[in-house]
Amino acid sequence: MERSTKRCLPCCGHSPDWAGSSGADGGLGIKEGRLTAFPHKRIGVLVGPRKPEALQVGIDLLAWCQSHGIELLACGDLADRIGCPPLAEVDGRMVEPIDLLVVLGGDGTMLAAARLVGDQPTPVLGVNFGWLGYLTEYALAELFPTLELLRTGAYSIDHRMMIDVGLYREGERIESHTALNEAAINGAPARITKFDCFIDGSMVTTFRADGMIVATATGSTAYSLSAGGPIVHPAVPAILLTPICPHMLTNRPVVLPGASRIELVFPGVKDQLLMTIDGQRVIDLQSDDRVSIERSARTFRLVSPINHNYFHVLRTKLKW
Repeated sequence: MERSTKRCLPCCGHSPDWAGSSGADGGLGIKEGRLTAFPHKRIGVLVGPRKPEALQVGIDLLAWCQSHGIELLACGDLADRIGCPPLAEVDGRMVEPIDLLVVLGGDGTMLAAARLVGDQPTPVLGVNFGWLGYLTEYALAELFPTLELLRTGAYSIDHRMMIDVGLYREGERIESHTALNEAAINGAPARITKFDCFIDGSMVTTFRADGMIVATATGSTAYSLSAGGPIVHPAVPAILLTPICPHMLTNRPVVLPGASRIELVFPGVKDQLLMTIDGQRVIDLQSDDRVSIERSARTFRLVSPINHNYFHVLRTKLKW
């Protein structure tokens, strides 16, 4: 899906009435439509940390599900607090299929949801309990009207590109992760880190900087933006290289094709060097480690309004 990632899609194998019609773009462009009798039978709910106000919403959500014959499963201790079954997890990843995951929190909670969903083809609906909320598009007042619309198929799904991150040490792959926003590499405070950058096997340059952010288009409005990176529309299949405080002022952010393979090599590391995946997972790097980053086969399925406008989101969140 190289031209766009937005399409109306069912989960758990149910097919919409337009399924199979690819259109002039071969199925790669925007697809929106209505699903006939889309049966949500199992819904999960994930609540962000330090969100006590979300407890009542969880109780109301349980009542709504019960009134519609839907099973609600909750993550963490929320299940006990509202009196519903827990969503089964192993190592932070759910191990049972659900039709929809409702997230009550901010963008950090949505990043946790991306890790929780893992390889499951589960759509995620984000309700903003945070501050900016680029990924949590819905306000609290919109939650239950939106759930009613979902039951009629009046919604679309954005398939957000993700990146696979591999860490190699002495020729052996020792860590594998998938990120929705970015992989960020940071050195010790106030110390410059030297590292080599390769794109598709070709040497780009040796960076001297506080670190490097390798981001998706979705992550372009997160850490990368704070470090001077560009805003990239999330439908663009791109990977961003954003140096953090580079020593050379000519080392500017670069936007690469989504099919690119990025390798960062860290010779002669003496000080602390950390790689953070979506702000969720922190990994210590050692001298001569090699980090490989490329487009993932997985996508993050984000429930969006049919009339969704990305620039409205930017105007609202960035106060344009």
